[in-house]
Amino acid sequence: MVNIKRLDSQSNSFKAEVDALIRWESVSNTDVVKVVDEILHQVKTRGDDAVLEYTNKFDRRNETSMQALTIDDCHLDSGPLSAYVKKITGDQHAALLLAAERIKAYAERQKMESWSFTEADGTVLGQQVTSLDRVGLYVPGGKAAYPSSVLMSAIPAKVAEVSEIIMVVPAPGGEINALVMAAAAIAGVSKVIMIGGAQAVAALAYGTESVPRVDKIVGPGNIYVATAKRTVFGAVGIDMVAGPSEILIVCDGNTDPDWIAMDLFSQAEHDEDAQAILISPDKGFLDKVQTSIEKLLPEMERAEIITQSLKNRGALISVENIQQAIELVNHIAPEHLELSVDNPDALIDQVKHAGAIFMGRHTAEALGDYCAGPNHVLPTAQTARFSSPLGVYDFQKRTSLINCSAVGASVLGETASILARGEGLTAHARSAENRIDKKILKD
Repeated sequence: MVNIKRLDSQSNSFKAEVDALIRWESVSNTDVVKVVDEILHQVKTRGDDAVLEYTNKFDRRNETSMQALTIDDCHLDSGPLSAYVKKITGDQHAALLLAAERIKAYAERQKMESWSFTEADGTVLGQQVTSLDRVGLYVPGGKAAYPSSVLMSAIPAKVAEVSEIIMVVPAPGGEINALVMAAAAIAGVSKVIMIGGAQAVAALAYGTESVPRVDKIVGPGNIYVATAKRTVFGAVGIDMVAGPSEILIVCDGNTDPDWIAMDLFSQAEHDEDAQAILISPDKGFLDKVQTSIEKLLPEMERAEIITQSLKNRGALISVENIQQAIELVNHIAPEHLELSVDNPDALIDQVKHAGAIFMGRHTAEALGDYCAGPNHVLPTAQTARFSSPLGVYDFQKRTSLINCSAVGASVLGETASILARGEGLTAHARSAENRIDKKILKD
């Protein structure tokens, strides 16, 4: 029997039990931080030599050849990259193309445009939107390969018109995943560097002899990658510090329990720290889902990982009604939220905190992972309270535009002078005062 927690909202300790369930602090593990800090220091000071050492050590690259790995062995440009499209099956190629088309169509609606307006006195104010010059995409490659993450990261960058997209992906044992490389070719990645872990993040953030420094690093990774991204923020931009995958399902009890069990599995199979939670006002339905879990689990290739995930961080939660379920959703702020109910539209306005919402009984979260269109790089560990999914806007930046007319400079100059002198910043005040035309103010 799978040992998955059962929580009841009527329990006196319910709030404390929920908080304990969703708490995720491993990214702050001091041992991990110590390891990451040393890797970052070595790469920053020793460049490619350090990158190669860590790549050989962690990805076992030196076991695949009698010759020492060189940094050139880790690089692929767009030429050889496109050759991998021919190495995948026709069905895989078609699936990648369809997914890419849908992701692009969605991303194009996110693109921000420059704007300006002119005030009555002729002063022009506005905002100029420009793309980042170079970005780094981190694609996981440890426990599984993720061509979908390539599409989700690279396509919004292309839509934003980023000039250069550098992808890093580990190649454990020297094995190159053709599907990942084909996705990179289809998505328009400029160059692939087969390195991973904190050393890859460091190389992108600081630059080395062969790895160009980027403006921003995006994409999920393991605890070492997440810690490295957090540490280099400031030297380079990042999308978010991603934790383990999460799914939270709210069900009224009328969906096939086998469907719900498999939806829980879909995130639990990522790794042992992934979180899968079901909330329902129907206790009998929770029992049915528990039965489905027991029945379906032996069929899963990653049954051992799913079992540990459900045991470690999974839960079946009983609430009084759907309204209480939504209140709990907003407290948990899940990465993925499934509203498996008759009328999900009636609940949407009440959901304040969720990375992505999957509406209705037929919308499996897995569709969002691959081909629905919206991005699957989402905020985790309650960061949906203040963060958003990866999108085109992550690859664009905004610059304020101010063009004062003579009248505007005079009127605004008086206000600026008063405030600057109030702050004791005389140079600020005099700089503004120099542009004041007393005649204009009299008129």
